Amino acid sequence: MSTSTLPRIAIIGAGPGGLTCARILQRHGISATVYDRDASRSARDQGGTLDMHPESGQKALREAGLLDGFAASARPEGGQLRLVGRDGRVLLDTAPPELDGATGAVVGSPEIDRGRLRDLLLNSLHPDTVRWNHGLAHVEPLTVGVHRLHFADGATTDADLVIGADGAWSTVRRRLSDATPIYTGVTFVETGLDDADTRHPALAALTGDGTMMALDDNRGFIAQRNGNRHVRVYVGMRTGENWHRDAGLDASDEVAVREALLKEFTGWSPDLLGFITDTDTGYTNRPLYALPVPHAWPHTPGLTLLGDAAHLMSPFSGMGANLAMLDGADLARALVDATTTTDDAVRAYEELLLPRSAAAAEGAAEGIAGAFAPDSAAQTLAHMTRNH
Repeated sequence: MSTSTLPRIAIIGAGPGGLTCARILQRHGISATVYDRDASRSARDQGGTLDMHPESGQKALREAGLLDGFAASARPEGGQLRLVGRDGRVLLDTAPPELDGATGAVVGSPEIDRGRLRDLLLNSLHPDTVRWNHGLAHVEPLTVGVHRLHFADGATTDADLVIGADGAWSTVRRRLSDATPIYTGVTFVETGLDDADTRHPALAALTGDGTMMALDDNRGFIAQRNGNRHVRVYVGMRTGENWHRDAGLDASDEVAVREALLKEFTGWSPDLLGFITDTDTGYTNRPLYALPVPHAWPHTPGLTLLGDAAHLMSPFSGMGANLAMLDGADLARALVDATTTTDDAVRAYEELLLPRSAAAAEGAAEGIAGAFAPDSAAQTLAHMTRNH
């Protein structure tokens, strides 16, 4: 791309995909400004742990020049995956990936905490690349390919390319598509264990060094080992979107929520029920949503999407953040390599993105359907046995 024709690029959302895109653009002398609604980089917990796949997340990090930094922060042992029956017995235990003994390279899909990954990306950007406390209110078309961004505080800015990396409830997407996220039928209630090895040794041992899953009869536990000796727990149920309100529960009433969850898991091993009763963090209700599959939009000069804004899917794809980062890398590379117009580069990116994301979203829909089904234990064991 000629420096005399550099577009004004606005990336909405400082998640892994948006930050990856900004980093790669900057490495090649193309400026981009990232706008995020959070008040600061530390305003919100970034969530659990991610496994970075070689062909997607790690590929994007290599393009960003950050693979060595990732290797220094990754937890190869976090790739351990354990399946447990509702009676507490370990049914399958997979070995984690390791570092290559000769080169020290990352092998397999090691884990990294979301917060560490975000810090790695943020620290790689030029100062003031990210404008915090800039929640996008709406996007106004001006001329062909030029849009005005209206922020919640009344500020505005104009851009030649607006990249919607603003997640599940994307504001940018409203300009491109009528699609809205649909409830998957599954809700996670998130809880957690602090200083797990000392305070909750039995639950920490059951979790192992990576991820433990106990799935059966439309319910289940997923426990993830995070950094700083924390275990993040998701108590999953196939249930109504407003299950707690339908039951007359106040979601902030920890005692009532605990009792309701224990009732849902009647007959499960006490070894697993401790993930409900021994919480150090309370309970956070997280219904899972997904965009219709396939999700596509008419090419519109000056606008495009990446990550969850483009292809929100259930976490059972294992690909959400990886795909977002690959999206960001592919879009940045298309812009860097453009020999004609910015619009042609974006069109080429979308032609790559849409079929890839549709295939991943179909897999994610199948994954959550199998994980939360009457015979989910047998389905999950068969799947893990085939793939390990």
